[in-house]
Amino acid sequence: MTIQAIPSAVQANTATPKRTPAQTMDSEVFMHLLVTQLRYQDPSAPMDTNQMMSQSVQLSMMEKMTELTAGSKESFSLQMRTAAAQIIGTNVSYALADGTKGEGKATAVSFDDGVPLVSIGDKKVPLDSITGITAA
Repeated sequence: MTIQAIPSAVQANTATPKRTPAQTMDSEVFMHLLVTQLRYQDPSAPMDTNQMMSQSVQLSMMEKMTELTAGSKESFSLQMRTAAAQIIGTNVSYALADGTKGEGKATAVSFDDGVPLVSIGDKKVPLDSITGITAA
């Protein structure tokens, strides 16, 4: 009978973590590129000030668009939570992604995931799977 050695905990934890490169261009990457461009420009032919201003404006616009997107996501999340809370006590019908259909009284809502889960009997149904709402 052959017994294989089990690696020690010290050996198991010595692996170096892999760095995953950023897949999106954020303001930090943009600024790094701009500084690099300025550092390596030809002193006899400096960058046009109009180009510099244009790139600065692009950076500002990108940052504002990122802020706007984050604000929109928060607003949408709040609207979903409000809508989910308002259907407690009503009769709802639903159709799940696997084809399961049903109906029942909404008794509770949980906000653990991105999409609120509505408790209908013993099932937890995502808010976006609810197909109809009627008064109790």
